[in-house]
Amino acid sequence: MSYQHVVVTIIQKVAVIEFNYARKLNALSKVFIDDLIQALEDLNTPEIRCVILRAPHGAKVFSAGHDIHELPTGRRDPLSYDDPLRQITRMIQKYPKPVIAMVEGSVWGGAFELIMSSDLVVAATTSTFSMTPVNLGVPYNLVGIHNLTRDAGFHIVKEMIFTAAPITAERALAVGILNHVVDANELEDFTLLMAHQICEKAPLAIAVIKEELRVLGEAHTMNADEFERIQGMRRAVYDSQDYQEGRSAFMEKRKPHFLGY
Repeated sequence: MSYQHVVVTIIQKVAVIEFNYARKLNALSKVFIDDLIQALEDLNTPEIRCVILRAPHGAKVFSAGHDIHELPTGRRDPLSYDDPLRQITRMIQKYPKPVIAMVEGSVWGGAFELIMSSDLVVAATTSTFSMTPVNLGVPYNLVGIHNLTRDAGFHIVKEMIFTAAPITAERALAVGILNHVVDANELEDFTLLMAHQICEKAPLAIAVIKEELRVLGEAHTMNADEFERIQGMRRAVYDSQDYQEGRSAFMEKRKPHFLGY
């Protein structure tokens, strides 16, 4: 299996998907996500029991998050149902095999949602985690917020989103975002050991239990009126001057000046 933006290695029954998009700091561009989705589809065979997602060893950035250059300039939802980020998070959540995010380096924005959509997260002690849509004036969508709050408390998610400040791996472990934190030089061995333990268990049982957990995790109701109200609020944000300012400031490498309209 050969792809342009990911490298796949099979270690017994474990598939390791290594990001290969360093020139854009593994930003979640469409071309990168397309390769990642294709790799997951190709690996959905009985021989593979577990999948690990990782950046290259020694990476300073696990992923820079959503590719800002691919955000619409306005008058269109920046995170619609068919956005690449939405596609990959849905696929990971519904994938019939456990997906482990093995994190080395910093995790930004949409990449934080990506790892939160994984089944298990193991991180190096030096990793940091940031949720940054407010730096850009982006109105994150309901599904994305749900993916974050399902596995982390509301208060920590609010702090991460409202401040956009990074948190350490140690704190992420303490608040339940991570499963384990280990030294960077032990990260690969530790994660592979866990993956191989999973491979020894009954794959059909794991697949159905994973799906049960996903369905139960999404068992929240919202009436149509509330959904439409939230969508209207989001529309006002991505039609705003602040949205334009956030995107322009990023492109111009300056601090944004938000006015609230």
